[in-house]
Amino acid sequence: MSAPASARTPRPRHLLDFQDWSPERLSAILDNADTMLQVLDRPVKKVPALQGLTVCNAFFENSTRTRTSFELAARRMSADVLTFAAGNSSVSKGESLRDTVEVLTAYKVDAYIVRHHAAGAGHLVARYSGKPVINAGDGRRAHPTQALLDAYTVRQEFGSLTGKRVAIIGDIRHSRVARSNAELLPKLGAEVVLCGPATLLPADLAALPGVTLTSDPQEAVRGAHAVMALRLQKERMSGGFLGSLQEYADVYQVNEGLMAEAESGAIVLHPGPMNRDLEISGEAADGARSRILQQVENGQAIRMSVLYHLLVGRD
Repeated sequence: MSAPASARTPRPRHLLDFQDWSPERLSAILDNADTMLQVLDRPVKKVPALQGLTVCNAFFENSTRTRTSFELAARRMSADVLTFAAGNSSVSKGESLRDTVEVLTAYKVDAYIVRHHAAGAGHLVARYSGKPVINAGDGRRAHPTQALLDAYTVRQEFGSLTGKRVAIIGDIRHSRVARSNAELLPKLGAEVVLCGPATLLPADLAALPGVTLTSDPQEAVRGAHAVMALRLQKERMSGGFLGSLQEYADVYQVNEGLMAEAESGAIVLHPGPMNRDLEISGEAADGARSRILQQVENGQAIRMSVLYHLLVGRD
């Protein structure tokens, strides 16, 4: 009898993107998040799984939601957490990423959670530290735990991702969330439609399996089971990608009118933070279809599951 696929596939040491992750491994992360949600529903929201381990939250780019979610996830599992903010460190004095990581590793850190403005920074941290690394967002390239929590939220709603259509609308060009979802969701059986103005819709993403591109939002949401609005990342823009913000909102805003084109039970997602009444209407963000706060709650469970899988899990 042949071994199960998950047993034949080497366990990844890092979560930098989904390149080395099989569908079976990814499904195991989602399955284990169910258990983590049960932990979060207890009066005492803590388990000893990571007791004795030190996790470094190394954020070289501003973050509130992701940093807080990861910090809570590690603490819920009894890890010691070292929080590193680049603005208050020797990085502001010119220290290199390599030197910073080697110093932190000398403090006997067991794993890194890294956010950085440069694509590929997590790979460098893995090389210099020799420790497991979770990518919490690197430039425009990847944000794997956000994609996992998005997938988990859709699976919660419909029981499976197989055959589901997920429309992602907005600033695709600058979105690491869109890229990670486009990489992850088809691996789990879903179809992804990326939609935005042509100037914000990189043609190379159409080469990904299970991904289609369109600049027509009605076409994108038609038959969709989940519709995700992306924040317009004005801080990353230069070069006049849009005529005006009002023009963008008039065409691409996720609102009740646009959602009428989706499946009757379709849900609304947003990775946050939101620009209300720009990429998403207040009515859509707060309405019965919205699962935005559920995404936040699921983020903690997914990150607990990832930490467990990388630091404790055994085949």
